[in-house]
Amino acid sequence: MELIGRCAHGLRAAGLGPGRPLTLATAVTPEAFALRIAAHLLGCRVTGLPPGLTPHQLSRVLTDETGTIVTDESTGGLQLPPSAKETTHIRLESDLLVPSAEAATPGQLTAQGRPDDIALINLTSGSTGRPKGCAQTYRSLTRNWAWQPARWTARTAELAAGYARYLLFGTLTSAVIFEHLGLSLLGGGTAVIPAPPLEFPQVFERHRITACLLTVPRLHHVLDTLRTEHVDTSSLRALLVAGSPLAPHRLAAAVERLGPAVHHAYGQTETGMLTLLTPGELARLPREEALARTTVGRPLDTVELSVRDPEGRPLPTGATGEIWARTDSAMAGYWQDEEQTREVLRDGWVRTRDLGHLGDDGLLRLTGRIRDVIIVNAVLHYAGAIEQCLAGHPDVDQAYVAGAPDERTGEAAHAFVVPVAGRAPDLAALRARVAAELGEASVPATLTVIREAPTTPGGKPDKRALLASFLTGEGEH
Repeated sequence: MELIGRCAHGLRAAGLGPGRPLTLATAVTPEAFALRIAAHLLGCRVTGLPPGLTPHQLSRVLTDETGTIVTDESTGGLQLPPSAKETTHIRLESDLLVPSAEAATPGQLTAQGRPDDIALINLTSGSTGRPKGCAQTYRSLTRNWAWQPARWTARTAELAAGYARYLLFGTLTSAVIFEHLGLSLLGGGTAVIPAPPLEFPQVFERHRITACLLTVPRLHHVLDTLRTEHVDTSSLRALLVAGSPLAPHRLAAAVERLGPAVHHAYGQTETGMLTLLTPGELARLPREEALARTTVGRPLDTVELSVRDPEGRPLPTGATGEIWARTDSAMAGYWQDEEQTREVLRDGWVRTRDLGHLGDDGLLRLTGRIRDVIIVNAVLHYAGAIEQCLAGHPDVDQAYVAGAPDERTGEAAHAFVVPVAGRAPDLAALRARVAAELGEASVPATLTVIREAPTTPGGKPDKRALLASFLTGEGEH
């Protein structure tokens, strides 16, 4: 509370208050967390800068309207683009954390955020284009499922009970990281911030971690390491995997190696976490069901899901269509992008642009992304369906499909596969598998075997980098 008081006093002295814009470029530290809380107490409009933004992306985010930016020791050398020439620059350590007799006391820290003001602008990962700013009001921020213990159901409380020692790393600008930080702290847990560099899975043993969020590529690394090294992971109670599709055999391998700690989740920056597959639900799925382990779980108690056709009409249970979501803590729209907001927000619902279906068991199964399509000879092919088909081959560990312009067919699909350790996939057999399951027209124009997939700064597979390496002749063939 003392750190929050210092930050609140310093921000107020700099002219910050309700509705005022504030950009944060800070590392994962207790001080940075205190700064974030202080900014919200003052009612600021907070934008967090995730690591890895390109100069072009930075210039799009930072403008004269940025107002004030706070950096810390890790980001103090941040070069502000010309578009932010009027921005006020504050240093966290030297300008806000210095002891002051005038710093606010806990009793003086009253929330000033106005319900309909924008509280937070979370930037999307940019995996499908340039990062967009998901604007969330103070009203929706206060209704977030993780930050309101009074609204926790038994299911949420059970999840929070596993967060006694939550591994906090990456960036506080991540919507999902911050959600689960609230789950830990408000459930009586501790956020553990290890000194860099982080080694996975060794960090679990070293700090007796009970809860952690992992992207799919990082889970791959953890499982690959555990094949050859003994690491004690017995402290884990809630290992939540999310961020991108997870092949069924990898989820099965994670459960076999890590036991009942493994959870699978699905969500978006626009909505927060939407579904959760718990170990108990996973164990109850029928093993003979081919798609059983592709589910991302059951909607949270604060979430309503609907599967719609291209015209937005609800589809019956079991039918595949676009997933629409409704939740109190969803974004109010994309910051300064009315066209995209109108496209995504419809009468209180958020169009996820993801494809899937809800089963009779209430579980959601995803099959691809609406925007992740490749148009070959004027016919739409969903990359997700081809990836799932390839990853289902016993010699394939991971599969990625991306489209590129083609003079003959308009676009062409290019596939990249990571083989199971010690195996060499027969590319002809892979092509035959796709043809048999999806039709000859869905067979990728090229198939490339790679050792591993590159990742974005946010930890997701970077299909653009894969495609670029292939097109420039730098990849493996």
